[in-house]
Amino acid sequence: MTVTVLGAGAFGTALAISLAGQGKVRLWSRNPDHVLEMKVTRRNDRRLPGAPFPDDLMVIDDLAEIPDTETILLAVPMQQLRRTLQAHGPVLAGRRLVACCKGIELGSGLGPVAVISETLPDAVPALLTGPSFAADIARGLPTALTLSCEDTEIGKDLQAELSTASLRLYRTTDIIGTELGGALKNVIAIACGAVIGAGLGESARAALMTRGYAEMQRMALALGARAETLAGLSGFGDLALTCTSNLSRNYRLGLSIGREEEFDGSITVEGAATALAVAEKAAQMELDMPITSCVTGFVNQSLTLPEAMAQLLARPLKEE
Repeated sequence: MTVTVLGAGAFGTALAISLAGQGKVRLWSRNPDHVLEMKVTRRNDRRLPGAPFPDDLMVIDDLAEIPDTETILLAVPMQQLRRTLQAHGPVLAGRRLVACCKGIELGSGLGPVAVISETLPDAVPALLTGPSFAADIARGLPTALTLSCEDTEIGKDLQAELSTASLRLYRTTDIIGTELGGALKNVIAIACGAVIGAGLGESARAALMTRGYAEMQRMALALGARAETLAGLSGFGDLALTCTSNLSRNYRLGLSIGREEEFDGSITVEGAATALAVAEKAAQMELDMPITSCVTGFVNQSLTLPEAMAQLLARPLKEE
């Protein structure tokens, strides 16, 4: 097995470390200085400190070094995915491209698989998503993810290729469900972080998670997703993890909002851009998504937390 991971952030690095135990893996970064640093130290101290590289993990900054790689994992932020595909189109064309990012692209309203299909139509797109933190994967802790691919046979091949002793992949052909589950849960995680940061209590968080899950289903099912996908790892599972852990960047952004603290702008928080894209899409579809609307207000600073809570609590009473 020879796999290449594009993107030396925490998650891409963790996947490379996990997969290197069963074959040659290349980890690509566009930053030559970062690549040299990782080659010397055999770690990625900038993004995933404390995780040594296995011997079979090679670090590169030139994609000309991957002629024998059929499967490429795209571990770049959602809002940078299209730009990465365009920049390296001749190298990536015709290969199996597995997106490892979660979100909806601003402007187009597309998920990662749709962006791959639109940008490189001769590639075979897939998506790897689900409840996971990079540090857990790198340490070899048990983790389960969803591998989504429209082609069943290629999906089976990818499932076997990318599963490890500690990383268990479940397979689906429901691209829409997995894309939206992974994207929308980040929006709800920001809201949950804000509630806890403001000291509004665990009961309020439970309510937001539950009603947020209803919003996730509302949009996903309207766009053709399957309900069982949203109830699985890429939907409910990822929601539960992201809304309850300080390791989640989206949750931590929410905490900073609730505490009225500054948040480190250098940290990529996919849910912030996704909230804006989802709110626009919901308006076009005439879908009621009040929690997403509130998070959008947080992101563009047009709404305070007390105003958001007042809006949500003043909504008409109805059946669940």
